[in-house]
Amino acid sequence: MPTNNSALPLDADGKPYHRSWLVLTLLVGTFSTFITQTLLTTAFPTLMSYFHISATSVQWLTTGFMLIMGIMIPISAWMLTRINSKILYLAAMGIFGIGTILSYLSVSFPMLLVARMIQAMGVGISAPVFQTIMSSVYPPEKRGAAMGTAGIVIGLAPAIGPTLSGWIIDNYNWRALFLFIMPINLLVIIVSFFTLRKVLPTSKQPIDWWSVLISTIGFGSMLYGFSSVGESGWGDPVVIATLIIGIIFIALFVWRQLHMDQPLLELRVFAIPAFTLSSILTALAYMSMMGIEMILPMYIQTVLGHSAMDSGLILLPGAIMMGIMSPITGRIFDHIGARRLAMTGMLLLTMGTAFFLSISATTPILWIIVVYAIRMFGLTMVTMPVTTTGINSLPFTLISHGTAANNTLRQVAASMGTAVLISVYSSVAKWQMPEHHLLTKSPLAYKDAATTATLTGYHMAFIVSLIFCAIGFGLTFFLKSHHSGKVSKEATK
Repeated sequence: MPTNNSALPLDADGKPYHRSWLVLTLLVGTFSTFITQTLLTTAFPTLMSYFHISATSVQWLTTGFMLIMGIMIPISAWMLTRINSKILYLAAMGIFGIGTILSYLSVSFPMLLVARMIQAMGVGISAPVFQTIMSSVYPPEKRGAAMGTAGIVIGLAPAIGPTLSGWIIDNYNWRALFLFIMPINLLVIIVSFFTLRKVLPTSKQPIDWWSVLISTIGFGSMLYGFSSVGESGWGDPVVIATLIIGIIFIALFVWRQLHMDQPLLELRVFAIPAFTLSSILTALAYMSMMGIEMILPMYIQTVLGHSAMDSGLILLPGAIMMGIMSPITGRIFDHIGARRLAMTGMLLLTMGTAFFLSISATTPILWIIVVYAIRMFGLTMVTMPVTTTGINSLPFTLISHGTAANNTLRQVAASMGTAVLISVYSSVAKWQMPEHHLLTKSPLAYKDAATTATLTGYHMAFIVSLIFCAIGFGLTFFLKSHHSGKVSKEATK
């Protein structure tokens, strides 16, 4: 049947293309990469036993993954201005595929960690490409629905990761977590040759390697400091030194970007209040989400005594809730804007987190399922609508830079939020743990005291997450209440 090319959108070279096929390819590819962010969470106890490592060490498989994503995203902003978006996405999926194969073949924890970081390099490139394309190929008045669809991938994939991980761990082994991704990755690469197009303009812009180096040292040092607290404590000289180095280098990175004509990461987008507010809100939401994604499966398995499969199934209704509501909230956003959605969503997220403060060794599973679903429902009402309203406040020429800046802040915040929650849990539990001699003197008393210590650690971690949510809820009152389609004149230039 002949195609009416006049009805098709045009790519950067002025040639018609099928937007639906392009978007579908990106959705499948990005889903397969984003799911790996949390794919190992319910496998943590298994990996701790297999590699003989602590909770503080194993969390680097996720925290390190998100850190590398945060480092790569600013570089990808430069890549988007220099490289054909089709070639760039193919390269990203190829790098991700190599990391996946190496993860499957890993024979030691360091090898698995390096492989995960290679995976993260691919995701750190593909994620901003995906979001920039989704923001660019649709007009502002339709971006809510488009980003709501994107939210199925960005929100549902990490949310469903623990469930899939639990099922695989219980029925196969941890290597199968990577094996099932390989054919999807290969299929996306093959299909991309036919469906993807160059939809973003490019220019020969040089990269500032000093900025790359400074940002890597800054974000890497700060995250290492946060992640080391669980084993070393807040007063450890190495923890203090790495945190100070991180702050100094991040400050240098910001200063350098603001004094360059062609920065690696265009931070001037934060001069637009609506964009800055939306980025902070999104970051806070992801700090809460990713931290709980790490903590909750550990609690379900170590305190309640359920299997990895059970912990995954317990989190599944929340993931399904997010998948169902993402496109719906996107369409609602197109009609009423982000303010009321975000306020309601942050309130639900805060209430859901507060409910977790009452968990114990006898908490009913149904209670956890309902509370977790409430949190995910609230999260859906915040992330994509708030992100979209921030993107809509930018001129078209700054969309790629704004997407990269937003993603960078979100990933780094999520990484640090995860590290902080794990560190708080580990340090508090360790501090409260009974003396070892009690184990031989009174095993039952030791067991009760150890359970209490572990629960205290979880409670403190949930309190920190609650603080993130409460701050976010307060900030929603500063969002503009106008309709999403009423973008500024500047944003249409």
